[in-house]
Amino acid sequence: MARSTATRKSEVETDDSEQAVAQLAARIRQLRAHTGMTLEQLAQRSTVSRAMLSKVERGEKSPTLAVIVRIAGGFNMSLSAFLGAEPDPSDVAIIRHNKRLTFKDPETGFERAVLSPAHLDNGVEVVLHRIPPGQSSGVLPAYSVPTEKYIVVHEGKLTVYVDNKPHQLSTGDSMYFEVKAAYSLVNEGEKPCAYYMVIVRKR
Repeated sequence: MARSTATRKSEVETDDSEQAVAQLAARIRQLRAHTGMTLEQLAQRSTVSRAMLSKVERGEKSPTLAVIVRIAGGFNMSLSAFLGAEPDPSDVAIIRHNKRLTFKDPETGFERAVLSPAHLDNGVEVVLHRIPPGQSSGVLPAYSVPTEKYIVVHEGKLTVYVDNKPHQLSTGDSMYFEVKAAYSLVNEGEKPCAYYMVIVRKR
């Protein structure tokens, strides 16, 4: 009997997830080897437990977005750079749709796609986030350098928690805030939410 489309799709998603976990594990090992950082040092700098880091590095655990953001911060890297975005100093740079650097949180379905070429000198990044109904980014930490964020909601509803205060946005709404403390992005609606975010890191 032929397998159903849903079954084949599930198998593909499982393979992609396993591949992503393996790539992330290899990336952490590579960065630790390059920096000479021990697991204990990375745990202290990232505020992620040594036990969790060990499981992620061995490919035994698929971390959430919030955990990955903290690990990237432990290496003093942006999330995109940590996930493998290559610097592109060209005067004209193009990212094709099928070449976007993407990440999908295995627990929440939160998706992050990098839309902007990575330039080392301007500290500006454009990303597209998609959040399923009832899901969130989790609590995200502040950055090691002053950082501003601009949001434009493409579809659905988004609640941005800044200083524990909710700011509710709908399709077409936009928002600016400076990241001075932990924050979170939540889809409290009944439909998927998608929004564009511009991240500006000051030096």
